[in-house]
Formats: sequence, C-alpha cells, structure tokens
Amino acid sequence: MRMLASFHRFPSRLRGLHLLSLRSQSLIALIAGTLSVFSFAPFNIFPLAAVCWAVLWLLWQRVSPRRAAWLGLVWGFGMFWAGGGWLYVAFHTYGGMAPWLTVFLLSIFFTYMASWGALAGWLFARLRSDKALFNTLLVATCWTFGEWLRGWVFTGVPWLALGYTQTPPSPLAGYAPLFGSYGVGFVLICFTALLTLACIDKIPRRRALLAAFGIVALGGALRLVAWTTPVGEPIRVSLIQPNIPQDMKWDPDSLQHWLELNLELVRQNPAQLIALPETTLPLFEEQLSAEYLAKLSEPARRFNGNVITGTFTRDAEGHVFNSALALGTDPRQVYSKRHLLPFGEFVPSSMRWLLDLVNIPMANQTRGVAGQAPIRVGDQLVAVNICYEDVFGEELIYALPQATLMLNISNLAWYGDYHAQPQHLQISRMRALEAGRPMLRSTNSGMTALVMPDGSVAQVLPAFTTGALTALVRGYSGMTPYARWGNWPVLGMLAMVLVAALRLTRAGRKRAT
Repeated sequence: MRMLASFHRFPSRLRGLHLLSLRSQSLIALIAGTLSVFSFAPFNIFPLAAVCWAVLWLLWQRVSPRRAAWLGLVWGFGMFWAGGGWLYVAFHTYGGMAPWLTVFLLSIFFTYMASWGALAGWLFARLRSDKALFNTLLVATCWTFGEWLRGWVFTGVPWLALGYTQTPPSPLAGYAPLFGSYGVGFVLICFTALLTLACIDKIPRRRALLAAFGIVALGGALRLVAWTTPVGEPIRVSLIQPNIPQDMKWDPDSLQHWLELNLELVRQNPAQLIALPETTLPLFEEQLSAEYLAKLSEPARRFNGNVITGTFTRDAEGHVFNSALALGTDPRQVYSKRHLLPFGEFVPSSMRWLLDLVNIPMANQTRGVAGQAPIRVGDQLVAVNICYEDVFGEELIYALPQATLMLNISNLAWYGDYHAQPQHLQISRMRALEAGRPMLRSTNSGMTALVMPDGSVAQVLPAFTTGALTALVRGYSGMTPYARWGNWPVLGMLAMVLVAALRLTRAGRKRAT
C-alpha cells in the first residue's frame, strides 16, 4: 500500500520541480546533464537520453526565460564536460599546455557549447503557450534549432548532438534515413515531452501513450525499409590500424620505423582497396620517394585496386592540405579535407597566439575545394572523408548518388583511451544510416570498423592494437530521403513551428490587453 501511495504522489513531486530553489534546480540539471553521457557510446544506454532530458523539461515548466536559459546552460555544461573531457589529453598531454590553463580554456569552450541549450531554454520560455501539445512541438523545435546552430556557427561543433544516442538498437534510428541526426533528436524530444506531460497530468495519458507508441512503432517499421540496394561485385578491403603512439609520431628518429610499419601492414593484408589512416605518413607527398610509394601500392595493384593513405600535400603557393592519396591501378587521385577542426587544424587569425601555448604540428592548414570527385577503386566509387568531417552529415551527401562506398580515415590517438573513439564510431553509424551506404573506417588507434547501411557494426578492431580489418564489401546505390534533401525538411519544419509560436504569443498578448 505504501508503494502504491508513493506512485500516486510521484506526479505531484515531478510537478513541483520548478518550485525548488535555483541552487537545487541547478544541481539537479547538472547531474541530469552529466548522466546523459551514459546514453552515448561506449555505454549506449539509449533510453537514458529521454530520462535525463525529461528532467530538464520538467525544470523548464513555468519558469522565467532567464532561469530556463540558466538551467539549459548548466545541463549542457555537465554533459559536455563529462562527454568531451577527453580534449584535456590533446591540449595538455600531447599539446603541452599547463593543466590549469587547459581546464580554464576547456571550461570556456564547454560553456560556449552549452550556451546553445541556454538559447533553447530562453526561446521556449518566451514562446510557450497554454496549449500543452503545441509546447511539445515547440520545445523540440527550440532544442533542435539550438543544436543545428551549434553545428553551423563558427564552422560548427555538432559533437554529442542528442540524436546520436539513438543509433541501433533504438527504434528511433529508423528516422535517420529520412531526417538525419537532427530529425532523430527532434523525434526523441517530442516522444519524451509527450510522456513527461502525461506523467504530470498536463495531457490525457491514454492519448499521450498512444502517440508515443506510434512514434516508436513507426521508427521500428522504418528500420525495416531498404532505402538503397547493393550494386556490383563485392570487393576485398583491408582497413589498416597501425597504432602509432601520438607522442612518438612526429619524432624524427622514429619516422623510418613508422614508414616501414605501414608498408609491412599493407604487404601482410593485400586487397583491392587498402586504406591507411589519417596522416599515417607524417610527411608531405613530395618527401616520399617514388620507390616507397610504388611498394606501398603494389599489394593493391595485384587485385586491380588502389591503396588510400593519409598524408600531407602542398599546392604551388605552399598551402598545406590534410589529404587522402590514392595510388595503384588507377592514376593518382587525391582528396583534401574540406572541413577543418578549429584550433587543431587551423586557428583564426585573431587567436594565433594560441599556437605559442600548445604544440600541435601542422595547425595551420588550408581547406580542400568543394565538389571533389569520389575516388575510384575498380568498379566502386569511394567518398572519402577525413576524421572530424563525418560529424557533418549534410556535407557528406555531396558525393551521392555517384559514390557507392564511404571511407573515413582518422587519427584519434590525440585523445587517449577515453570516449572519443566509440563516440566517433557512433557518429559514423549515423552517417551510414543517413546515406544508405557502408562506412569503412581506417583509424590509427581505434576504432577501425566496417559499418553497414543499416547502422550496424559488422566488424571492429580492438582499440590500441596493431592490425588490419579485412572483409568483402559490396557498394550500394540509390538515395535515401536525407541524402536527397539533407537538413532542409527539418529546418523548414522548425521554421513553421517558430512562426506559429510567434503568432500564438502575439495573439495571447492582444487578448491580455
């Protein structure tokens, strides 16, 4: 009987969260944001994303825009420090920055990242209406709009967007080929807001449960749809993982050893497509002898294919590019990274003083041109993206429908044995779902993997091991709705909801006067 009484008191306790003191609310928001990291890889407790975000949603009930913004900021600060704290390794351990300065600068960065959640809270509190069902659309719109802005402003940092928590086995993954990661996040928030409002008796529970079940059931049904189809014969691929320690990669005395290690791994794992990770040859292309490059590509030529390796290239003006160089049966092909990592691969001119505080090689690179052609390997066309680029789903679809395979080459050894590697693999899973193509991943230290078009991981190498992943892979043709339209349908929907909210707000003010 006591348990039953407690259950009936539960909704009233939830309704009272907005009445707590600011200090108590802030602590609850910080804890919820921090715990939300367990919904991302490597933990993959995907229902926890809904639970943790529901806490913020409850805290936003009937609070002022200023307080809603503060609570969104605190929630996001907890999530980004817990989920992105591995940046400390790059700046301090490998970059040589002082510990106190690293913590200070990362705190500023994570505050900036969380500020988009603050904007979402402020915007929702300013525009909310007395219509509970409309508010579920509005809060999902405000949060998704904030995430999209975070992935666009100042070149964008969309890492840890909420939609990434819903990779398979989540049934909401079925929405990814239609609306991309932002659309998945939107659906997740609508689902969560509906159930939460039903729990606190703001909307009829039966209708809310029916709508929530419909969202989940439709997502599960969409996962069964094959948006793309296999094309051509399977090709043999070898994805190399050399596991070169980051603190020794740029050591001149070890350079010859790393070149020989890459060559030996390629010789041991011949295939039609051999992929080596980002900057695994830490030299400019012209510094590599023709003899070495011939030896490197010979195991692929035996299969009438190509080796694709990460290295640096320069143009006639001396601009430095982070490139993927393809050599073998086909004439030389190059893809140069288009979306560079701020403060890792380029530094804004106003902040060049940071280069004096941290030791990051090749930190002043140039963007590759737009519209670069996929790399041909036999009958397949491979859309290459380098490391951080696959965080931007709307930029990867430029190579479709021509490309039949996608390849990501990365070096995440900068971030140590923390969560960066599994989080990046989870992002690649979302990209495979959006494009309906296999995603091949060749990384320096992890996680080298083969991701199928349905977002499942067919094979993966253990992190921080030296080896190669070999497999037979088929290319895919066709276009998913997301590959065809990108983020425009979601952005259009967000715009319509915001316009409707503005009209409702103005109408409410007129009635009040």
